[in-house]
Amino acid sequence: LHRRMGEAVARVARKVNDTVENKADSLDLANCKLMSFPVGVYKAVRSVTEGIHRISLANNELKSITSRFVTTFSQLRELNLAGNYLHRLPEEITSLLHLRTIDLSRNRFRRFPEPLATVPALESIDLEENEIAEVPTDKLASMALLRSLNLRANPVGPEVRLLVRPLVPFELLLSPEEPIHP
Repeated sequence: LHRRMGEAVARVARKVNDTVENKADSLDLANCKLMSFPVGVYKAVRSVTEGIHRISLANNELKSITSRFVTTFSQLRELNLAGNYLHRLPEEITSLLHLRTIDLSRNRFRRFPEPLATVPALESIDLEENEIAEVPTDKLASMALLRSLNLRANPVGPEVRLLVRPLVPFELLLSPEEPIHP
């Protein structure tokens, strides 16, 4: 077990070093069995955080994203958090002024993460395969740049199905309704 953990830590360190050494604009920590964002990474990437525009933390075991994560990577344009155990986002997510795409598919959201409604540049939200039943339709309608909202495989209520153009200017993806058998 310790060796496996050591390998996982080494893999994260390698990926972080690649980002720093190449002054890359992305940090890929997908599939690293992370239960939380490693605090050591903040120090390691301090010199390049402004240049990081894409982060993938997909397919880990994250239960939450901290406000520190959001405020550190303030220049993010794409954030992939698919396949984790997230059920909420920190309010600070609203400070990501450049965030265009967020992937929160295959998580544990029971309600639409409301802070997203005030992220100004957001164009695409993927919430496929969560447990979302209610969606703040009024807030979504006011999201100027939103182009796509994926709510497939969520138990959304019928009112969401009434959200058709021109009410919402974005593409709304929903699973087909199950036929109701008497």
